[in-house]
Amino acid sequence: MHRRAMLLGYMITQTGTLFNRGLLRSLIPAGINPLSAYRISSRLCSTDSEEENLDPTQRLVRSVLSPTPKTGRKWISETDVQKLCSYYRGSSFEQRLSFLQGLAKEGALDHGSVLQAARNLLAAQDKGEAAIIHAESRLSQRLTPNYRDVFTFISKLSGGVKFLVDLRADLLDHLASNSSDHNLKALNATLMEMLSHWFSAGFLNLERVTWQSSCEMLEKVSAIEAVHPIRSWTDIKHRVGPYRRCFVFTHNSMPEEPVMVLHCALMMDIPESIQTIVQFQSRRLSVSPDVMLNGEDHTQANAGIFYSISAAQKGLRGIDLGNFLIKSVVKEVRKEFPEITVFSTLSPIPGFRDWLLSTINQHMRDPSDKELFFQEELEKIRAAQDSNLEGLPLIKELLSTNTWVLSEELKDALKQPLMRLCARYLLVEKRRGYVLNPVANFHLKNGATVWRLNWLGDSSQRGLSASCGVMVNYKYNLDQTSTHGKNYIVSKKVPASSQVMLLTKPTGHGSAGISSKL
Repeated sequence: MHRRAMLLGYMITQTGTLFNRGLLRSLIPAGINPLSAYRISSRLCSTDSEEENLDPTQRLVRSVLSPTPKTGRKWISETDVQKLCSYYRGSSFEQRLSFLQGLAKEGALDHGSVLQAARNLLAAQDKGEAAIIHAESRLSQRLTPNYRDVFTFISKLSGGVKFLVDLRADLLDHLASNSSDHNLKALNATLMEMLSHWFSAGFLNLERVTWQSSCEMLEKVSAIEAVHPIRSWTDIKHRVGPYRRCFVFTHNSMPEEPVMVLHCALMMDIPESIQTIVQFQSRRLSVSPDVMLNGEDHTQANAGIFYSISAAQKGLRGIDLGNFLIKSVVKEVRKEFPEITVFSTLSPIPGFRDWLLSTINQHMRDPSDKELFFQEELEKIRAAQDSNLEGLPLIKELLSTNTWVLSEELKDALKQPLMRLCARYLLVEKRRGYVLNPVANFHLKNGATVWRLNWLGDSSQRGLSASCGVMVNYKYNLDQTSTHGKNYIVSKKVPASSQVMLLTKPTGHGSAGISSKL
């Protein structure tokens, strides 16, 4: 029946006028839709001419994705996939975009088949459990895009997993400027789901990086560092030296390729600034060697401080690995230092200054009932600065240029309002019920507590431009992390210490006396 329909459809396309007049309709057997016959024949007759008009990218995509007639799936050859990977690696940015768009379009779901499979599932409800299971299986097949098979095959090749991680990094770049391309979005969602399975905690290896690690690993750790840039070999030697720990997650399919990096400092107290971490290491290294154990005095380490965590693979963005990395590092540090029970971060607050400047601009256009700065604060700031400006315009200029940090009077005048507004930014400002700041959101989901804000914890230009120099400690109380994480994710409750909560209140003028004791 199907062959007769194709033959008749072919005849119809060659005699379109006769078909339109209805002279050949009587030749089509009962049960065959004339339009379906016409469409089938159109595809058959146009295949050769279409293939001739395809560019190399389109031919390559079709060679890998074209389904077999019986199963609707493609039998994939290793030669085709190797050719695909080689072509992609040697392509330009524009060629890669064209390839990804072709892959996303040609391998996309057939919506008609999905709808028909869904109807078949509904129709099977009265035919018994076996019929229902069969219909569900067919629907599941129709809901699986063909490029998923291609990704699975690539993952089995040597270097295939790394290839897919890099491909998704390109895909994210393209989506940034092609956000309305729904096929690309579906391609990204499928690949992200597959990568999240391949990079689950059970498949990752925790490795400590030391000065004895390979030069390749040390160079990659240095290049990856996003929080506190590493500027020299001496710098990296200190980062992996005494009273420091550097751990990476690696994957068996990507040897010598860090997936995520975490730097930890071993200290006596929770630090207020990155300078404190540097100074502590310098002081301890000056101690007489006879009191050191393997270069470290274990009695001088009461706290593990996570001062930098960086994702190493852009293609794994959106896949939660940091939570597992922190928990794994805690276990390793406690194995080596059983006496350490305090774990905290010293974290930047990226986005605080941008949020504050945006809020100031909004307040200048449309003053709200919620004051940003109190009158006595504005007067104190004005008195410390010789300028024709005053009020919010003056504060906007000071924060935009970072010039305020050069004046002791201005630092004193700005401390109270900036600390209060930073506490508000971390605890009160929300998006969909969760805190606005991405770093805070990450640690709160992991079960940490917003424990302390640190004035001028990072006074570098980078720190001033990101958060007006303010840093924060997220403290991990090991016996409460599960409860805090659950409460934040489920109930959106933000755990914070009393000293941080006090900063959010108008009467919270006592921030200077915040304790650094554990």
